Amino acid sequence: MLVDTRRRGLIRLTWTMVWGLALGGLLTKLCELFLPESAARDFLVISVEGSIGPLSLDLVAAAFTVGPISVTLNVLTLVGISIVALIVRSWI
Repeated sequence: MLVDTRRRGLIRLTWTMVWGLALGGLLTKLCELFLPESAARDFLVISVEGSIGPLSLDLVAAAFTVGPISVTLNVLTLVGISIVALIVRSWI
């Protein structure tokens, strides 16, 4: 059976990033709720945000605008991506 491993790897990478970002966001919210004010909490919760957009596509019959699309990264987001990557690597 011939399988396109490049396409499968791209799909796996995409889902790993999506689930890792979701897990990192969940970890960030939990730390904001349960950790007391401290330097460790500030280190874990402070984030950097990058955004693109808005992107517009104007056709004759319809016009579409998407955006802005933004990604917020912090330490816990990277931890979430790492956890999901380890699970995916060992499981699939």
